[in-house]
Amino acid sequence: MSTKSFDWLAHHAQVRGESEAVVDLGTGRRFTWVQINDRTSRLAAALTDELGISRGDRVAVLANNNSNVFEVQFACWKLGAIFVPLNWRLAIPELEYILNDAKPTVLVHDDPFDHTAAQLAKLVDIEHRINWDGTSAEGSDRVIDYEDLLVSVDPFDSSVSSLTHDDPITIMYTSGTTGRPKGAIITHGMTLWNAINCVEFFKVGVDMTNLTLLPLFHTGGLNCFANPAFHFGGRNIVMRDFEPSLGLEYLTNADHGVTHLLGVPANFLFMSQDPGFESATFPTIEICGVGGSPTPEPLIRTWAAKGLPLQQGFGMTETSPMVLALRPEDAAVKIGAAGRPAMHNEVRIVDDEGNEVTEAGVVGELWVRGPNVTPGYWNKPEATAESFTDGWLHTGDATKTDDDGFFYIIDRWKDMYISGGENVYPAEVESVIYQLPEIGEVSVIGVPSEKWVEVGRACVVLKEGEALDEKSIIDHCRENLARFKVPQSVIFIDEIPHNATGKVLKRELRDAYGQP
Repeated sequence: MSTKSFDWLAHHAQVRGESEAVVDLGTGRRFTWVQINDRTSRLAAALTDELGISRGDRVAVLANNNSNVFEVQFACWKLGAIFVPLNWRLAIPELEYILNDAKPTVLVHDDPFDHTAAQLAKLVDIEHRINWDGTSAEGSDRVIDYEDLLVSVDPFDSSVSSLTHDDPITIMYTSGTTGRPKGAIITHGMTLWNAINCVEFFKVGVDMTNLTLLPLFHTGGLNCFANPAFHFGGRNIVMRDFEPSLGLEYLTNADHGVTHLLGVPANFLFMSQDPGFESATFPTIEICGVGGSPTPEPLIRTWAAKGLPLQQGFGMTETSPMVLALRPEDAAVKIGAAGRPAMHNEVRIVDDEGNEVTEAGVVGELWVRGPNVTPGYWNKPEATAESFTDGWLHTGDATKTDDDGFFYIIDRWKDMYISGGENVYPAEVESVIYQLPEIGEVSVIGVPSEKWVEVGRACVVLKEGEALDEKSIIDHCRENLARFKVPQSVIFIDEIPHNATGKVLKRELRDAYGQP
């Protein structure tokens, strides 16, 4: 039997055989490399033989984290079909837009989304539905049972595939925090180069055990570090949903053997606020990656005091995702930095005219180029053209370097506001406010001002049982920030809105609290 270089499961089934590959915390299932490859190969065969899926066809998934998500992804790889993971927190009209754009032939889902999947299948005219948790309550005559499908065929022979690393394997839709989501095309090669880029900074390899706590429809959940673990022959543990107490338990219990995880700042914030954190130790953890947004300095110091440096990194869906990262030994030294560039990509900082910024400390927009960068957006040639200049992807992130060559992501250009002619980056202000021990979470937005054009407003969630007033917060900012950066108002709210990956939805805050 022959295998292709990009059929990772087939390779590891031959090389690692009965070693454990996947643990599914939601179902309690465990699979060896032989088992996960067999299941994936059978799914690939069923998709093509029973449902007529062929190269280039799209297969969408609407489900909570589950080891089956990996099986659908790798079945698509074997066939040359394209995997389309869907953000299950989106409303039906938003999902309808995405599905009309991707036009999948199959929609795979689990029981909690049965009603939504049935509606979407009718709205978008999806030919087949597969449910992996049981029979469907709606339209059951058109729904196929996932496990029944796997036993209906012989395994697929991936050696007949003629795919290359330039072929697309995934369409991953951006979070849509502003405007309509775009489908970033992710190729075999992008995923390979991302796995390789993760080695130097995050020590991914055959001995790793990755805990996936981010959603698998998100590039952080799927590609840091789940897919790198699959590439190198490591082990994946997947959580159905992120729960701070459960996440903390898996990090502290040596029996689970977790060595790697990636989270957004909110994940680490909520775990640090869990009652068990104070006495927690982390005997097996080697790497804690954090990304998605700048991490407040107090949160970095909280985890560093536990012997776990949070390694800030920067990446995007469009970059598969790793672009910049800190080494473990730099994480507690270069606090606030996003790191240095990964080996297999190029970065540059440019000003408003597109000229390269070479002076340390000068803020410009980060551009990225390399084999890890998307070839473009699905069905969006205009958006693709607008996002690239001579092969360089415009990230939309305000960035600077220091004298040692470390890169700092200051904030998103769209989240920056201008007060009295000065640029204010909310992440910097938020980091200062987080120094106050009463703060549970904070997000700063710009609001209109007749005098200054815009001024800052801090949206604050206090820790349970704590009390703090507006004056105390503003006075603290005055002691630690330039005058133009100090928020002019504070509002206290019960909850800050996040998307499914934990990123703060600034748009919703601006809509709700952005008036003078």
